[in-house]
Amino acid sequence: MPELPEAEANRLRVERDCLHRTIEAAEPGDDTSYIELPGDNERARLVGHQFTRTHRHGKLIFAGSESGPWICVHLGMSGSLRPFDEADGPPDYAKFLIRFEGERRLAFRCPRKLGWVRVVDSPSEEIARIEYGPDALETGLEDFADVIGGSRGATKSALMDQRKLAGVGNLWSDEILYRVGIDPEHKGTDLSKDTLADMHKAMRDILRAVMDTGAHYDRLPDDWLIHTRKVGAACPRCDGTIEKTKVGGRSAYHCTRHQK
Repeated sequence: MPELPEAEANRLRVERDCLHRTIEAAEPGDDTSYIELPGDNERARLVGHQFTRTHRHGKLIFAGSESGPWICVHLGMSGSLRPFDEADGPPDYAKFLIRFEGERRLAFRCPRKLGWVRVVDSPSEEIARIEYGPDALETGLEDFADVIGGSRGATKSALMDQRKLAGVGNLWSDEILYRVGIDPEHKGTDLSKDTLADMHKAMRDILRAVMDTGAHYDRLPDDWLIHTRKVGAACPRCDGTIEKTKVGGRSAYHCTRHQK
């Protein structure tokens, strides 16, 4: 599932290719019964407006203008925002299309469930309405330690709770815990101040490193967990073995040796 770095890569595509273009139409794609999209009245609000800025908060992507309206996009399990020109045709699985004046178009591609598009008045109002926590990259050490260190449940679950910290999901929570050597089921309240500081730094470093690659995983260092997310694989950092467990209903890949 796309997380903060992947959302940022999609935001940058919209910012690069879709700003300052008048919207002529906003239309649903094919087979949209399983996905949340704006209705007729909400889509009509976009017509005649331009996107003049973008914003990202955690996994959420916004495009709009100071006075609104904005689109708010959650990429779901495997969604993406794809600018294209009319002559090239839309991508497959295009569930929502914005037609700008001229040839430029923007598609929300969503092959699987859980993604959605909404028309909202402002990013701040929508973030407050759905009760998302602060963006992971804008969270300082003190707040991070309070939120994660105050959790009585599994640390992995705390890192993934968007109401606590917006932007970290299944993939990068595993990478953070792998980096600092913490078992995903370790309770947040049992973490030391030094460990929480290490975890906060690891989170920031990992998310920024993935963003710097444009979310191209093959450009990440060889000793990252993402390259060995397979049961029974040898841990690149020690002589341990990679195993998979369930934490809060989600898969957690971790090393049986150096993660305690």
